[in-house]
Amino acid sequence: MSETALSKRPTILVSNDDGITAKGIRTLVEIMSELGRVVVVAPDSPQSGMGHAITIHSPLKVRRSSIFEGIEAYEVSGTPADCVKLAKFHLFPDQTPDLVVSGINHGSNTSISVLYSGTMSAAIEGAIEGLPSIGYSLCNYSDEADFSHVRSHVKFIAQQVLEKGLAKFTALNVNFPAQRENQPIKGVRICRQARAKWQEKFDERTDPYGRKYLWLAGDFVNHDRGEDTDEWAIANNYTSVVPCSFDMTAHHLIGRINDEWDLEKAPLF
Repeated sequence: MSETALSKRPTILVSNDDGITAKGIRTLVEIMSELGRVVVVAPDSPQSGMGHAITIHSPLKVRRSSIFEGIEAYEVSGTPADCVKLAKFHLFPDQTPDLVVSGINHGSNTSISVLYSGTMSAAIEGAIEGLPSIGYSLCNYSDEADFSHVRSHVKFIAQQVLEKGLAKFTALNVNFPAQRENQPIKGVRICRQARAKWQEKFDERTDPYGRKYLWLAGDFVNHDRGEDTDEWAIANNYTSVVPCSFDMTAHHLIGRINDEWDLEKAPLF
């Protein structure tokens, strides 16, 4: 933990992708307020599925919000990644957060969804800046989802990161199973990302003026039968925790390509 956190309550930056009015971020703010000084910088509208998009072709608008009583908060017209960038470099350039948390997302961000997730983009943006970061998601897409059964795990995982730290330039992708009647969550599992994907399809529809348009749909397909994955953990009523890095290099292929390709035959310009 930083010297700042050791001398006083840690500063925790909270963001999300469902927007500043979502029930999930309100729950996260309440829990983080038990651990430290909370500052919120979140989108002013839903930004789900934005991945790591940033705003470069239109102006960003930032407005102070009083939505959380006693909490310094700002709503931003941009993406979750924009929010963390603005917090770090514009709103609080001289105050380094001890922890960045994002969520709690209304919906799963397991497996390949981590690439599309606005929730995780905020956490990954924190990791890019070398800050301990966590993205939280609940496998329930309802606007009125029940978060009561995950509060203790949200707090526990954040406490562990504050006390023990994370490897620099990494973030945690935390997913919780939805509430199951008379079935408390069994525990926490450290997992790998399941090898699964969305099988996309595009529904062709017609607007009121008779014009055709497409709507993305599809089914989630999991071909991974491993019992060490986030998908297995959620299916078996565990909280899944996947350590993530933004380095997408396939390191194991570098040597193979160097050995097998005739790189000396590459054209010269």
